[in-house]
Amino acid sequence: MRPRTVDGDAGILIIGDHASAHVPDDIALGIDPALLTRHVAIDIGVAPVAEALCATLGCAAVLATVSRLVVDLNREEDAPGLIPIASDGHAIPGNALDHDGRAHRIARFWRPYHDVVAERIATTHPALLVSLHSFTPQLASRPDEARPWHVGILYNEDDRAARVAIPVLEAAGLIVGDQLPYSGKALNATMNRHGEGSGTPYLGIEMRQDLVSDAAGVARMAGLLAPAILAAREALA
Repeated sequence: MRPRTVDGDAGILIIGDHASAHVPDDIALGIDPALLTRHVAIDIGVAPVAEALCATLGCAAVLATVSRLVVDLNREEDAPGLIPIASDGHAIPGNALDHDGRAHRIARFWRPYHDVVAERIATTHPALLVSLHSFTPQLASRPDEARPWHVGILYNEDDRAARVAIPVLEAAGLIVGDQLPYSGKALNATMNRHGEGSGTPYLGIEMRQDLVSDAAGVARMAGLLAPAILAAREALA
């Protein structure tokens, strides 16, 4: 199942691993359908913010078309959590797959997505990758954990774009988490593969979901992110 793509010529490629809550009709996850509107199924706000940024900046995008509950595209192919059997306290019984079931799920969804990302990078040679995610203000499994950041900037070994973008975002009045709400050293699979693996600078952005849950929030966030993305592209081009 191929991702959705947006064309652009700004030297920037946005990647949205968790941009969709879609579950194909032939996959039964065994969950309450209401979960598909929540953070366990989709990174809320990623698709509309990506679309707004593409319209504003003229950049390209590759956006997932399947829920992270079907397969988590921001995991290595052999990671235990690639096909989650639970998420934030919710069991996913339909994901208790045998070896062949897991292999089929990977071949159907994970590989086509990453093949398209790799092909886009190889053919367009973007100056900057932007990995766009969003995080819930509060995890049900960690109710006492405060998450005050407006955005988080994540990276592993390559922090070139992060060092440019963070001060721009802070100057715009945002509370910015440097490797928060979690570290890119621990969870950075797509950018490890396509950014660090190709030597392409990247900016890993996490947006707090309550700030991008409606059209006004999406427009505001896109307007705040655009200058930081442009600054990183100009500094690293």
